[in-house]
Amino acid sequence: MQTLLTDSFRAFSARIGADPLCIQGPGGNTSIKDDAVMWIKASGMELADAGTRDIFVAVDRRKAAAEAHGAGDGTCVAAILDPSAGLRPSIETTFHAIFDWRVVAHTHSVATLAHVISPAGCAAAMRLLADLDPVLVPYAKPGLPLTGAILQRIEPDTRLVLLANHGLICCGDTSAEAEDLMRQVEERLWREPVLPGKAPAPPAPPEGFGWAAGESWLAQDVAVLATVTAGSYYPDHVVFLGPGLPLGDGESHPPAIAVPGTGILVRTGATTAQRAMLRCLADVMRRTSRDWPPEAIGAAAEAELLNWDAEKYRQWLAAQG
Repeated sequence: MQTLLTDSFRAFSARIGADPLCIQGPGGNTSIKDDAVMWIKASGMELADAGTRDIFVAVDRRKAAAEAHGAGDGTCVAAILDPSAGLRPSIETTFHAIFDWRVVAHTHSVATLAHVISPAGCAAAMRLLADLDPVLVPYAKPGLPLTGAILQRIEPDTRLVLLANHGLICCGDTSAEAEDLMRQVEERLWREPVLPGKAPAPPAPPEGFGWAAGESWLAQDVAVLATVTAGSYYPDHVVFLGPGLPLGDGESHPPAIAVPGTGILVRTGATTAQRAMLRCLADVMRRTSRDWPPEAIGAAAEAELLNWDAEKYRQWLAAQG
């Protein structure tokens, strides 16, 4: 069973996991399978550790695929082949199981997010990738709702999926094939980042906070500030930072707070995952076009994520690191 976890698959997983323009913190996942067994990144683990830690969990591929079609609760806990390992499969295990490709990689690619948080950006991405036969899936809550939305749209030979307000899926028969497809997508969707101008030094931060070094421009650009405080644009932002970016002076409890015209306050106890998600927001906002008005996932979708036990478990694991 372990022979599926090849060095090339681990190395591929670690490479994309170490690149913050592909993966942020414990986000994203990779899987490798045969007809019977699928190894997938465990919930809360980081792909960057794929070469040095046991971050993958084996599941019965047929049971996981059956859960994708409604025969279970979608957690795939019942499909785990070795419960003694103490790892839970990713909440996105069901969509990995429905692809017949041997290797599936799901990232929260910044280049992709810069496009797919906006209907106009989605259309632009589909044009740029047209000869790769991409499938665009509208936003759905991760887990069974997202798997169902994917199932409705893919064909057996689909290798490339853009997830609106979420990310990217690339598939292949080998790790090299999946990585090559991902490279093509990244190259075509690449947008040169717009770098902010130099801002005046902020005042001393309130006790228990520091100013974000590379992200404070989000609060200094009036148009960008309006965007990032208007809502959330992809699930992991909500999971690790809460809804949108709140305005304030440090008196409220979120890990990051926008102070208009000044900068972003970050709690000194913020986790590495929370800091990674703040950087992701800045990276996306530097690359999205002002001609592509972004659409937030909305308060109802945010509430679904905030009150979800599966994501509370992932938050808890991320905080342990």
